[in-house]
Amino acid sequence: MKILLVLLINVLLPIATYSSPVSDSLLTVLKNEITNKKIYDKAKEIRINQLRKQLHQTAVNDLNRQYHLSNKLYLEYKDYLFDSAHIYTTKLIDISNRIPDMAKQYDSRIKLATIQLSWGMFKETFDGIYQMDSKKMPDSLKIKYYELKSIAYGRLALYNTDENYNADHKAASLKALDSVVLLSKPGSYERHFYAAAYYKRLGHDAKAEAHYRALLNMDKLTQHQKAMVAHDLSHITDDNEKRNLITVSAIADIRSSTKETLAIFTLGKMLFEQGNLTDAEILIKEALSQASFYGNKLRVMEASTALNAVLAEKLIRLESGKNKLLTFLIIVLVLAICGTLIIAKKVYDRLKVVRLREAKVLEQNQHLDQMNKKLAEDAIIKEEYIGYFFSSISANISQREKLKRSMERIIKTESLKDLQNLVKSIDVKQERATLFNTFDHIFLKLFPNFITSFNKLLPEVDHVIPKKTEVLNTSLRIFALMRLGIKENQTIANILENTVSTIYTYKFRIKSKALVKGDEFDKMIMQIKFSNPDDYKYANDGSQATEEQYIQ
Repeated sequence: MKILLVLLINVLLPIATYSSPVSDSLLTVLKNEITNKKIYDKAKEIRINQLRKQLHQTAVNDLNRQYHLSNKLYLEYKDYLFDSAHIYTTKLIDISNRIPDMAKQYDSRIKLATIQLSWGMFKETFDGIYQMDSKKMPDSLKIKYYELKSIAYGRLALYNTDENYNADHKAASLKALDSVVLLSKPGSYERHFYAAAYYKRLGHDAKAEAHYRALLNMDKLTQHQKAMVAHDLSHITDDNEKRNLITVSAIADIRSSTKETLAIFTLGKMLFEQGNLTDAEILIKEALSQASFYGNKLRVMEASTALNAVLAEKLIRLESGKNKLLTFLIIVLVLAICGTLIIAKKVYDRLKVVRLREAKVLEQNQHLDQMNKKLAEDAIIKEEYIGYFFSSISANISQREKLKRSMERIIKTESLKDLQNLVKSIDVKQERATLFNTFDHIFLKLFPNFITSFNKLLPEVDHVIPKKTEVLNTSLRIFALMRLGIKENQTIANILENTVSTIYTYKFRIKSKALVKGDEFDKMIMQIKFSNPDDYKYANDGSQATEEQYIQ
């Protein structure tokens, strides 16, 4: 596995820009290593237990060996478990004070401040820094001291964005880093690593990258060192290689049982931004597990916030379902560093947008459905009335033909009496009544509940009830024509052979008594339900339904 990792770093990473399968392969390796992390953690626990056993067996007066073993335990716990690392740093301080040894005292206090900084204890960290005098330290400790100071001021500048202090913190961090570079041995890991960090701070990415890649080519790097180099190099490379480097860093962290790490969390956020929610959830959960195990509350909060964002994004995708348009419109949630409340607010805003768009689509579908129903209704009404008028016109033509023959016969016989009888046989009033009666029956066939629905708009004392000899009366017939879409008073007057003023009077009389006023009454008339005649052809017992049954 070690040979494979070296191959991936030194050979495959430089061509990662042109090879997306490399990213997938590295991600697969990482996920496999996550499932195998207990193996690495168990090996670490074995080393720790052996050291603790050796420390327990060390003579009480052998302070140097106690310091040596406690220091090894600190190194094992440093990026693994905060509480235990803190215990052994305090133990180192106690032992160094009892020896006494000034160099060991400073070394122990630097170690204590280092883990305090990793936990986010800025006040305690800077208290420790200010209490130490670098002039009294050997060069090997000065490197660690200035390294601590550089990281401390760098993180303080990251969290403190106030422009009045931010520039000073960055300057102090860079100055301390410069001291680390000057004090480190040429060609050593420290010289390359901190020189790269120094150039990166100055914006000289090409020089920084050269130092980082020189480190990756070293044979004796530990897994933890590989993780740090790959992670820092990722900040100055293109997107494709950036992901691969962070993945390599995360793999190395798993193999070195490093719990105080950013790599796997950074990779999880990157996959989340790329839309790979499944793998992002796996990695961020692992980052949360690592931070919880180590005891870093700040990282736990950040990972919890990011995990909430991933779960919220999955919920949004579930809400949008198969609607691809909505999927493209949903933008990636901005990862919240300031807390869960900001993420919750952004999730709420996203869900609100989705619901509004779904409501708009539903409204449009309902509108189309109403239009389709209206078209179907109009088609059936036209079919019924066109059929009726064709039949009526055909009958009228037949009557005219008979009338023509009778008149031709009378003209030939010149019989005035027969002509008078023929004229008397034409009953225009009856024909009009037949026309209205047929219209009424066809209308109630299409709107069987019209009379009942119409009267619901009026007080009970003012209900319009047709006479036994009528199907519809003039008042009902006027509003029946309106329900069919004929709204002009002149057109209604022509059909019913009345004056416009008469039609207006009928309308005014009905509307003045209605339970709803003005245009609302007309809207309610237009909302009276249409029924497909095919649904009313047969009564409940299967016999042919009558017009009275249509009305009920």
